Amino acid sequence: MQKFIGTGVALITPFKIDLTVDIDALVKLVNFNIENGTNYFVINGTTGESGTISKEEKQLIIDVIVKTNNKRLPLVLGVGGNNTLEVVKELQTRDLSEIDGILSVVPYYSKPTQEGFYQHFKAISEVSELPIILYNVPGRTAKNMEPETTLRLARDFGNIVGVKEAGNNQQQYNSLLKDKPADFLVISGDDDLALGVALGGGSGVISVIGQAFPKEFSKMIQLGLEGKNEEAYKIHFKMMDIIDYIFEENNPAGIKTVLQELGICENNVRLPLVKASAELEAKISKYVSDF
Repeated sequence: MQKFIGTGVALITPFKIDLTVDIDALVKLVNFNIENGTNYFVINGTTGESGTISKEEKQLIIDVIVKTNNKRLPLVLGVGGNNTLEVVKELQTRDLSEIDGILSVVPYYSKPTQEGFYQHFKAISEVSELPIILYNVPGRTAKNMEPETTLRLARDFGNIVGVKEAGNNQQQYNSLLKDKPADFLVISGDDDLALGVALGGGSGVISVIGQAFPKEFSKMIQLGLEGKNEEAYKIHFKMMDIIDYIFEENNPAGIKTVLQELGICENNVRLPLVKASAELEAKISKYVSDF
């Protein structure tokens, strides 16, 4: 699973002013990241506003990214939810021939037990022909998948190859890194903790800010993977403020504002999300102009 080591980016879905998918901006974003050091792409994750993307739009986004990418970088597709049967059905019916892996979120809203989490991902594992990266994000799902459950899944199912941890919980990262199988990937889903995870034996990051500053962020993670902490932290310290800014109100309003400042896309988001406030936009604009 070397293809999922380093810096993956959770791509936004750019929207025009009428909130249709901005294909030209998406093409620009993909090429910008390929040309500047990103290691792989994650499609239709939280940052892509998957909750407000229709099935038809999801396929359009996949098609545009596949064509633009042209096999240059590995592609990971978000396929998850709290309806296990529907997730299984999507994996069985969607054309995944151009996809390298699946990112599947812990079931949300339903708040299952740890055994429920295990059985959900067991059902997904049994039908997936692609490697699966679990996605644990308790701030959004309302319940944490404990390290013991994640490691049980890692041991029991060969196609469950990693976990994207996004609980902003250093102790949980440490528990996973301490007890994981040798080839199991612990991937940071927290941009602010990503370097520490890489230095501690993790496999990198699936990043939000990385798509705006791919050259710098991917270099930082690579330095971390190589154990070059002093050089890596110089970049980390430079990026601390912008990482805070993009999550200050909501994701992806913050990162879309950064990308607007860089001339890549507009900062339109779909309700119930709203654009970054004028105050936040001013802070982001100053950071980008000074970077």
